[in-house]
Amino acid sequence: MSHHRYIGAGPPDEYVEAEIQRLLAEDPAVAEQGITVIRRERALVLHGEVESPHRREEILRRVSERFPDVPITSDIGVIRAQAPTEIEQLP
Repeated sequence: MSHHRYIGAGPPDEYVEAEIQRLLAEDPAVAEQGITVIRRERALVLHGEVESPHRREEILRRVSERFPDVPITSDIGVIRAQAPTEIEQLP
C-alpha cells in the first residue's frame, strides 16, 4: 500500500501550510509577516490584512504559482496604512 498522497486529493498537508507561511515571510516581493495560513477541510485560507488590493493580488498570485495544486482561499482584508492625504473635516 502506497503512503504517497497527491496534493489536491485530500486536505492539504501541514508541510504545505508551513511552506506557504515561509514563502509569505521570506519572499522579498511579498515579505508579509501579517498573513497567516489557516487549514480548512479542503483548502488553505490566507488570512490577514495588507495595505492595498494590489498587494493582495500579488500575494495570491505568488502562492498559486508556487503551489498550483493547492486550493487557496483568500481572506485577506485591505487596511489603509497611510493617513489619507486630505484630512477629513468632521462637522
